Amino acid sequence: MNFTAIDFETANGHRDSACSLAITVVKNNQIVDQLYSLLNPQTYFDRRNVSIHGIHESDVQDAPTIADLWPHISNLFQPDKLIVAHNARFDCSVLQNSLSAFSLSPESFAVLDTLQSSRRLLKGFENYRLNTVCKNLNIQLLHHHNALADSIACAKIALWQENRFGQDALLPFIKQSN
Repeated sequence: MNFTAIDFETANGHRDSACSLAITVVKNNQIVDQLYSLLNPQTYFDRRNVSIHGIHESDVQDAPTIADLWPHISNLFQPDKLIVAHNARFDCSVLQNSLSAFSLSPESFAVLDTLQSSRRLLKGFENYRLNTVCKNLNIQLLHHHNALADSIACAKIALWQENRFGQDALLPFIKQSN
């Protein structure tokens, strides 16, 4: 399987406030590349969000905006590419809204939501949060709510599910963005 797993953290409760992004690239069922970047959302930081991910406004003061980073990563978000995220509705919304704040928009791309596939394929978990799924599948998640750790864990969940259930079992969970 070839795909790119993504994860965002946000500065506040608004979906246009991405303050970190991680990308984990998988080719032939192997993690081959990773990118992590703090992002300057050019907005305020809510203390609730800071308490979850530990990123402060001062940490992103000199960080690029998503618009600065977009020319370097936009090739991953194309119609012929697969993006994987745990709670893809959130991450795709953060991507869309954060780009929209800079009058940018990605093309439509295919999305596999490992939250949805986990709910349907894996039974008996107390919930299907990323950390819970990882714990139940014996997938290491070192720093939950660190975007890079979360994107790696998400990639490993997708690989575990493909290995256990086959690629065809994941097809119903692939949707188009937008």
